[in-house]
Amino acid sequence: MVFNVRDSKLHTKEDYPYEIEVIEHIWIRMSDGTKLAAKVWLPKGANKKPVPAILEYLPYRKNDFTALRDSIRHPYFAGHGYASIRVDIRGTGDSEGILYDEYLPKEQEDALDILKWLEKQDWCTGDVGMIGKSWGGFNGLQVAKHQPKQLKAVITLCSTDDRYADDVHYMGGNILASDMLWWSSTMFAYNARPQDPAVVGESWFENWMERLKKTPPYVEAWLTHQHRNDYWKQGSVNENYEAMTVPVFAVGGWADGYTNAIFRMLEYFSGPKKGLIGPWVHEYPEVAIPGPAIGFLQECVRWWDHWLKGVDTGIMEEPMLTAWQQESVKPAVHYEERQGKWIFEDAWKDAERQQQVFSITSGGALTTERAEAATVSLASVQQHGLYSGVWCPFGQEGDMPSDQRMEKGLSTTFTTEPLDDALHLLGLPKVNIRFKSNQGDALIAARLCDVAPDGAETMISFGMLNLNHLNGHEFPEALEPGEEYTATIQLNAVGIRIPKGHRLQLALSPTYWPHAWPSKEEATIELVTGTDTTLHLPVRDDSAHAQDGEWPFEKPEAAPVMGREILRKESRYRHINYDLLNERWVLDDFSDEGKRKLPDNGVEYGSTNRNVYTIREGDPLSAQAHCTWELTLGRDDWQTEVHTDSKMTADKTNFYLENTLKAYLRDELVFEKTWEKTIPRDFQ
Repeated sequence: MVFNVRDSKLHTKEDYPYEIEVIEHIWIRMSDGTKLAAKVWLPKGANKKPVPAILEYLPYRKNDFTALRDSIRHPYFAGHGYASIRVDIRGTGDSEGILYDEYLPKEQEDALDILKWLEKQDWCTGDVGMIGKSWGGFNGLQVAKHQPKQLKAVITLCSTDDRYADDVHYMGGNILASDMLWWSSTMFAYNARPQDPAVVGESWFENWMERLKKTPPYVEAWLTHQHRNDYWKQGSVNENYEAMTVPVFAVGGWADGYTNAIFRMLEYFSGPKKGLIGPWVHEYPEVAIPGPAIGFLQECVRWWDHWLKGVDTGIMEEPMLTAWQQESVKPAVHYEERQGKWIFEDAWKDAERQQQVFSITSGGALTTERAEAATVSLASVQQHGLYSGVWCPFGQEGDMPSDQRMEKGLSTTFTTEPLDDALHLLGLPKVNIRFKSNQGDALIAARLCDVAPDGAETMISFGMLNLNHLNGHEFPEALEPGEEYTATIQLNAVGIRIPKGHRLQLALSPTYWPHAWPSKEEATIELVTGTDTTLHLPVRDDSAHAQDGEWPFEKPEAAPVMGREILRKESRYRHINYDLLNERWVLDDFSDEGKRKLPDNGVEYGSTNRNVYTIREGDPLSAQAHCTWELTLGRDDWQTEVHTDSKMTADKTNFYLENTLKAYLRDELVFEKTWEKTIPRDFQ
């Protein structure tokens, strides 16, 4: 998950309304005495003429790991008249303390302390905005929930209002096998890096040992809470939408894993709100792929000027939602650009959207006519899903789904006739089913594909549902084998035009490896066709929107990226292998995220990551996720390494976790520990 800067298409802006001064390091003392490390970019003279502040609050190390990306954004904001501040969360980077888990109340309490600290600085007016992508997008919303007087507006990118529904842990109530262990292993390795002795002095080693001993592998907590309980409700702002009165600008991309939440935020947040969805992966829109990238930092300044300076920029008079309506494409595992046009919506209420309903028939058709009552058997094929791409693409080659014809024989498919007219989709598709199961525990996965006239199948959405969660994700119940039930499978949001002559295809299966951890026994789902088994697509009448097609953004620009020396280039492979003798499938995903040196502070840092997902045909209990990291960090004779090894397996009763951490100083092993935990399966 390298934080890269694709600057080839950026216009580098060096001439600003304000000269920029930088405070490379400053300590912010929390109410309990813990000191957090920060870097500040200021307009020159702000101590005599105070300015509003913009806060980014992350666990990803301001002095090295995010230094490149910080260098193109924070000076840009400072140059436009803002104090821009980047803070390392407690227990990360150069900050003191331990980070025991994601999004804890202590993280939010610290943020409130930071806001109070900002209010007292002679260079700050006391008015603050928060911006962040992913983790920083989450905590911006979580802090806004507290309604601190200093916080006047938020820009949240690639985040969610619901920690259980839309994050790397669970999807549709299913364990997100492709990401839960991977993300835990990522933070396991990231948190194990030490403070910088050039910043904190000789105490760095003692603090490092404490950080290594006390920071747990987060997967143990995540897997302990397998349904939506108070653990997940804490930090999920959808628990009280009425508290969300701070203005929110919600941003994401169709290729990102978090876009569903934007539609909920636009519908339910109480305060002023705007939404922006491009074709992008999990990245800032001025550097994101697939293109087109946009002048997003200019949009941020317009937002900040309106809410923090009281300048009438016109941004709140524009449509509530701006989205890139993608054109149909052939399947590929990487796209540099996606053709399409900008479309606009003045408001959003999901229930009021027009729906195109297709009946699912026993003959394998999707039809607008009513289907006859019949049954269709959905058999478990454990290797179904290997060609689905990654759950949350970051823009590496190989992230996107392959041609879904490779999955077709592993699932049950239902297809329309060629479309008589183009179909314009915007919103959240869903599948309603009536079904029976032969097992008490089961899941169902749905894939929606655009089928070109030549037969190529491009996946445009997918969704999953743990069928033990029919009464909600909070109160799972066993199925009664043979009994009929109804269920709704929510698919990921779409924004696309399906051309005339193309067909739509829905694929259903009781398996989806490695996204869904498999059920404990192979389940056969008997689908009952008729009025209760339908596909619902959110259709948009483009002819009713005269403004569609206009280009509302400036070209991408940013501050100059800081100097860096490439010591090792990035590389990646993503292989799917089949062992004929043992009937075993292996997805092997390796990323060398490269190694860099930052001349400004002399820091060198690099990382490699390998994730291997293994399963045997006919044996759901053979599923294994195995994630390893190697990270290096140092300068001159201060050289550190962190190695982690994380495994997850299961039998019918329990999940088994094993996490090993090793730390090295100048090639000498200075710390080693293994965490082992057994966690009962809870309707998973």
